[in-house]
Amino acid sequence: MPENKKLLLVDDEVDFRTIMSKFFSRRRIGFELAGGCMEALDWLSRDDFDVVIMDVSMPGLDGLECMAEMKKVKPDLEVIILTGHASINAGLIGMRKGAFDYCLKPVDFDELFEKIILAREKAAGKG
Repeated sequence: MPENKKLLLVDDEVDFRTIMSKFFSRRRIGFELAGGCMEALDWLSRDDFDVVIMDVSMPGLDGLECMAEMKKVKPDLEVIILTGHASINAGLIGMRKGAFDYCLKPVDFDELFEKIILAREKAAGKG
């Protein structure tokens, strides 16, 4: 995996971003955090990311709308959708719209880590 590539986590919940920061740091995953879509689009315009993990339910543009905007800028970006609604419906819709995969909240960290690895492998194959 290219070392200059990073992961971007987009979630409006501060506590969740804090938990995920610890998760990424312990696994030595380079990452940045965004509290919403506009901040995520700003990050995407000035840094190189191979994977985005994005909550579906956010104020303003939701995760699926934000993913669509991100893919206009970087079509090959791999996105893992998070949904806290204990429903796979939003995840499946996201995958139909171009997401790599989805995870339900509360997040199973081992499952998410595996999906990050797979998404990075797919992104590396495109590069």
